Amino acid sequence: MNLVEKYNYPSLKRINNSGKRLYNTPSGNLPSVTTVLDKTKDKTFLIEWRKRVGEDEASRISKEAVGLGTVFHKHLENYILGKPRPEGNNLIYKLAEEMSEVVIEKGLINVNEIWGSEINLYYPDLYAGTTDLVGVHNGDPAIMDYKSTTRPKKEEWVEDYYLQCCAYALAHNELFETKISKIVIIMCSRKGQYQEFICEGKKFEDKCDKWTERLEEFYK
Repeated sequence: MNLVEKYNYPSLKRINNSGKRLYNTPSGNLPSVTTVLDKTKDKTFLIEWRKRVGEDEASRISKEAVGLGTVFHKHLENYILGKPRPEGNNLIYKLAEEMSEVVIEKGLINVNEIWGSEINLYYPDLYAGTTDLVGVHNGDPAIMDYKSTTRPKKEEWVEDYYLQCCAYALAHNELFETKISKIVIIMCSRKGQYQEFICEGKKFEDKCDKWTERLEEFYK
């Protein structure tokens, strides 16, 4: 991979406080982007789903999804950094390896330059978070995020993923005086179906506005 250490990214400590993830930053302890989105989202569908499948089954599915996502991300991070990738024989490890291979073959091939992997970012006095990948995608500076999914998604279902990455882009632009205005959501299903959602131009501006609205709602 073409790794270029272009910026001096901060190393931020994560703190869990009463169910909220915070980051210790030069601006103090700031809420994570995922916390802001979680506290301001409409959870009607999630509540109905948990009622429908039952609490035990919902918890099992959620725990399995988190475990798969963690190993999937670790595969891609280590591949980029040239480190040994996770090894394991259970279903989660096998799925994560297969899905990461799909992303490497169909997604990372479009990444021309990597500025950082698993990068901590913060917007002074407002929020902080960790983005999966920062660099150049098909010639354009971009914030990129990997997502694992049970089945392929429609674009309207990835709204919060766009907002999450817009938050990272705005933080990067504020900290390093960049002009990142492209988001790439790189997604793979458990059956190896690859999807790529791109947000740029007017769409990027609109999503940034929506992120700002959610942030204002959180602080109210």
